[in-house]
Amino acid sequence: MMLIGIAGGTGSGKTTVVNKIANAVPKGSIARVSQDAYYKDNKDLPPEERKQINFDHPNSIDWDLLIEHLKLLLNGQSIDMPVYSFLTSTRAKETITVVSKPVIIVEGILILVYKAIRDLCTMKIFVDAPSDERLIRVIERDLRERGRDVNEVLARYLKTVKPMHEQFIEPSKRHADIIVPQGGSNKVAINLLASMVLEKLEND
Repeated sequence: MMLIGIAGGTGSGKTTVVNKIANAVPKGSIARVSQDAYYKDNKDLPPEERKQINFDHPNSIDWDLLIEHLKLLLNGQSIDMPVYSFLTSTRAKETITVVSKPVIIVEGILILVYKAIRDLCTMKIFVDAPSDERLIRVIERDLRERGRDVNEVLARYLKTVKPMHEQFIEPSKRHADIIVPQGGSNKVAINLLASMVLEKLEND
């Protein structure tokens, strides 16, 4: 089994990199796990308090469940991955079944911050992108997917996203085996990663 951890700042292009790797290998040959699915369930908090949650801090993640699920996948077992709603800051009742594959990719902003996750990874990748490009993508995504207005997005960026990136995410780059600059537009790096994944699949 190969576990690839892919980290990088919010809006750096992590998901694009994962999608392009997945598109370059046989369909259904990779198991994908998103850190975003493992935010703590905040259903017991009043709605106003949920709006204040710092989603860029390591304490916002249910690391125990994520590690448990990654170990199950590495042991060839399926998992029921949570479904998280950023609109309500709670977990949905439904889950997504993820079937174990020879190559497992776990992706998220804080993946390389947590040592227990790093220790499970065969390969650690950091997707890098300039801060202005990341901000543009964050604005577009939060307006489209998370029901926020521009003022909310900018306030959150200044209050939590930027300082948490500087405190936790950017320093985690030093743990990466491979750094992918230019995010999802770096064809050379993505082709290299896809080739490594293909080699693993062909040798299994």
